[in-house]
Amino acid sequence: MWDNPSLRCLLAIAFLHLLSLIYSQETDVAISGFPEAPLYLKCITHDLNRMICSWGATSSANLGLTYKICYTNSEPFSPVCIKTEEKRADIPVTMGSTNIEITTLNASGTPLATETFVLPEENVSLIPLTPQILNLNADFSTYTLYLKWNDGGSVFQHELDASWQIQILRKETMETVTLMNYDSKLTGKDSILSWNWTSDIPLECTSHHVKIRCYINDPYFSGRKEWSEWSPIKTVPGKDTKISNAVVFPQDKVVLVGSNVAFCCLYNEGESIKYMKYGSESYSLLRLSKWSSAIKVQNVSASISSGTNVWCSVLPDNVAGTVLFVGYAPDTPQNLNCETRTFITITCSWNPGRPTRLYRQRQTKYILFERISRENVTCKVDELNKNHHCDFPVHANQKIYSFTLEATNPLGRAESSLLIDVNQRAHLETPDKFTVSTNSSTNAHLSWYIPGNFIQIRLLCQIEISNTNSGQLQNVSMAGAENSNYRARVDALHPYATYTFRVRCSASEHFWRWSKWSEGKKLTTLEAPPARGPDIWREKSPVGETLTVFWKPLLLSEANGIIRSHEVSCYPRETVLEVPVPLNSTEIKFGGNDCLISVVAKNRAGSSPSSRITSVDLPSDNVKTELAIATGNGIYISWHSDPNVTCGYTLKWCISSGSEPCSVDWEMFPSNATDAVIKSALFQPGVRYNFSLYGCKHNGYQLLQNIMGYMKELSPKVAPNFTVEETSSDSILVKWEDIPVEDCQGFLKGYILSFAKGEKGTSKTSLMEEGSPELTVKTITDLTKKSLRILDLQGKTSYRLDLQAYTIGGKGPSKDLYVVTKENSVGLIIAILIPVAVAVVLGVVTSILCYQKREWIKETFYPDIPNPENSKALQFQKNICEGNTALKTLEMNPCTPNSVEVVETRSTVLKIEDTEIISPVVDSELLEDGSDPETGSHVVVSYCPPIIEEEISSPARDEPVGSSQIIYIDIQSMYQPQVNPEEEPEINFVTSAGYKPQMQLPINAMKMESHSPTEEDLDKTAGYRPQANTNVWKLDSPDSPTSIQSNNENGSFGSPCSINSRQFLIPPKDYEDSPTPNNTGWSFTNFFQNKPND
Repeated sequence: MWDNPSLRCLLAIAFLHLLSLIYSQETDVAISGFPEAPLYLKCITHDLNRMICSWGATSSANLGLTYKICYTNSEPFSPVCIKTEEKRADIPVTMGSTNIEITTLNASGTPLATETFVLPEENVSLIPLTPQILNLNADFSTYTLYLKWNDGGSVFQHELDASWQIQILRKETMETVTLMNYDSKLTGKDSILSWNWTSDIPLECTSHHVKIRCYINDPYFSGRKEWSEWSPIKTVPGKDTKISNAVVFPQDKVVLVGSNVAFCCLYNEGESIKYMKYGSESYSLLRLSKWSSAIKVQNVSASISSGTNVWCSVLPDNVAGTVLFVGYAPDTPQNLNCETRTFITITCSWNPGRPTRLYRQRQTKYILFERISRENVTCKVDELNKNHHCDFPVHANQKIYSFTLEATNPLGRAESSLLIDVNQRAHLETPDKFTVSTNSSTNAHLSWYIPGNFIQIRLLCQIEISNTNSGQLQNVSMAGAENSNYRARVDALHPYATYTFRVRCSASEHFWRWSKWSEGKKLTTLEAPPARGPDIWREKSPVGETLTVFWKPLLLSEANGIIRSHEVSCYPRETVLEVPVPLNSTEIKFGGNDCLISVVAKNRAGSSPSSRITSVDLPSDNVKTELAIATGNGIYISWHSDPNVTCGYTLKWCISSGSEPCSVDWEMFPSNATDAVIKSALFQPGVRYNFSLYGCKHNGYQLLQNIMGYMKELSPKVAPNFTVEETSSDSILVKWEDIPVEDCQGFLKGYILSFAKGEKGTSKTSLMEEGSPELTVKTITDLTKKSLRILDLQGKTSYRLDLQAYTIGGKGPSKDLYVVTKENSVGLIIAILIPVAVAVVLGVVTSILCYQKREWIKETFYPDIPNPENSKALQFQKNICEGNTALKTLEMNPCTPNSVEVVETRSTVLKIEDTEIISPVVDSELLEDGSDPETGSHVVVSYCPPIIEEEISSPARDEPVGSSQIIYIDIQSMYQPQVNPEEEPEINFVTSAGYKPQMQLPINAMKMESHSPTEEDLDKTAGYRPQANTNVWKLDSPDSPTSIQSNNENGSFGSPCSINSRQFLIPPKDYEDSPTPNNTGWSFTNFFQNKPND
């Protein structure tokens, strides 16, 4: 079949046609959807100058294709085209949008596909180049990593802000420890940036890793800004993989007080940590790696000088440890002061401030630096000493020095500065080799030595001269010298006086500070004749034959030496006496002839000037005694000036001490003096002293005044003696005696007499307490009075009397007496007569009242029992009763109540006398006649005569009942006020006071069947009988107890009055409304009521 040529030709033509169809299809795909057409264009820039654009394609196969990229940013410019075999191209960054056309070419250069992109600036990403770490170093002592890298700033044409992220990682798992930001400025050229970081654990404990990246912020670039890629990691390896034995880090670390410290323990593989301790306390472990664990200690406190131990126990049997030193950074040097003592060196001193608590090699080190000469010295100090100092050499031609003192220790540094002029800061050394000498009684020579070179300045030295009484300073100026002795002379000293000398020096022109005082040297000057004669006084004997001369020893400053004797002479008599020391008085016999006395004091150097006094005493008249004033430490005395006194006043006194004779003392004053305060070491408080004032006139001495006084007044020592001279019923006469002078202890101002009621043996505090109302105090200021009468007292009463004296110094003790006043006879008589008189008056008044009320008393206590036989109440004339219809007293028919007039109702027990029964007819007639009843003394009540039945059957009970069957009840019991039945007491009607009926029946007896009374019953009810027949009474009468219309609550019925009695038994209506007591006895008010006339 294949041998047929025509068939072969047809097959060839068909194959070529098929190839033609395939080629035409490939051409169409290249034009409109070729697999190698560019897609997903992305452009980034690293420097804002060029950008790298990359794209993708549908097919990833690379069949030798190339790309033609043409870009332009505006129409006027022709596009720029480049070719590349990669799917990326580097083109410039332009402002605004960029048109990019990418054409895919096959190996023969035929375009396969073309794609055009419009790239706005917003779609361009700014991604900085990946930074590179230049150097990563570690300072293991401070746990600090030091990082350096190039910022790549030369890539950019202008300044930009750059931010860097630095990431620290730790452990094998690369755990992030921290992520820090660091900002910088890109200046258009490359710069090396540095950064450091301090770890919270020692760097030896585990490896630390660092990487960085960058972010550029260009405010004029509108595209996207993104972080760069992370730099390659740099690592600082720990020592946890290179140990041969367990070890603890940090080693001998120094930290601040209050710090948080981490310790790690490194161990070999196969070992494990049992515990870690800081001091004596164990802490929980933190695992860092398989060869390292750590603990963290918070807020550590200052350690001891040897530090605090840290222990790590490693299983199976290994122990490691370290020491931690905790303290403070150096304080700023305080009170820095630099001065020179010799002008050879300058000594700077300071106070270190707060102790650092670090010692030995860790203690604070000081360096003194001088800025002008640019020299420094290292200072050696003792950390335990609070005052530090350091020496710096003085330069020959330099006066100004600028010092800076720097203090450093492992925890920090501090400094202090000072600028000085050395000539103004001279503080000399203490003078040495100090000597004192003399060859006179008034001067001394001094010598001393000061080390140093003081040729350029003058010295000012101060000499202190002191003795037991006083001290003074003397300044001496002298030229300076080099390591020289200095001399001075001191004049105007007292003879035979002991002095102590000291000296100190300083710079004269620019005073800064005195040196320290030299050691003291003592010197006693030579003797000289006494400066003056002694003070003298004289006294004649009582008979005038001898004269005693007194003199006072001279003071040491006046004696100018040791007094050996006193020479006493009397002129014109040739009497000379040599009196040795210590005598200070002598007697001269002058036979009554006055003379001029002279006294001279002598020592080894000579005699004093003589002291003279005359023996003449001028007569005195009317010498008064005055009182001095105590001042507490002396006695104030004043006197009147005497114009005849020409040579002064002499005040003499005498002091006696126990058994020794009186010691005469005196004091002299000029003629113009009028007062003085006398002081003496012998004066005692509370002791009276007597003074005599003499005036010195041209012809002798005259006594002018006597004076008594105390240095200090005290309260009296004893209480005055007092007695009661006389007592009466209302007064006491008290007399007392004077207190002895020696017991007064001051001038008496008066007496205080206190008295109050009180028995002997009672407490004085309760009786004599101030403010007590019973206490009376009387003050007696008239010292001439020696008695006092106390008046207005109570008779036959015990009084306590207290008497005490008082001075300016206070109240003295008190003495007490108990006195009982006499009984008052007049009062007793009055006390007896008054009750008797009152009793008599009461008896008379009672008798008078009883006489006036005799009828009432008789009727109240002894009433007359009415005799029924004498009653005429029912004895009416028959003809009158029959012919007069108004007289129906015992008619059984109901009747209209009549009026009853009650004359008087003053008693609580109703007593009706002379009851007038008036019929309604008569009553109306009286009213019509105008004759009104006396309402003030009459009470009108109504009553109704009872309805009388023929007979009432006797009660069935065996109770005594009268034959008349009339019931009489106590009228008062019928009209008692209504009370609660539970509270109503049982009333015995028979025993009640007032009128009593002769028979009483129970109410219920009337309700029983009537029976005929027997004789026995009649005998039981013998006595008074009513005149009515009770059988004709009607039980249903209005006033009967069983009547429905009756309001009567009493158990009685029938006639309201006794048949033959005129006494009305029903009380007035006013008594029904008012409460009436159950007691029917008489009231005291009745005693004063007058009985009405019958």
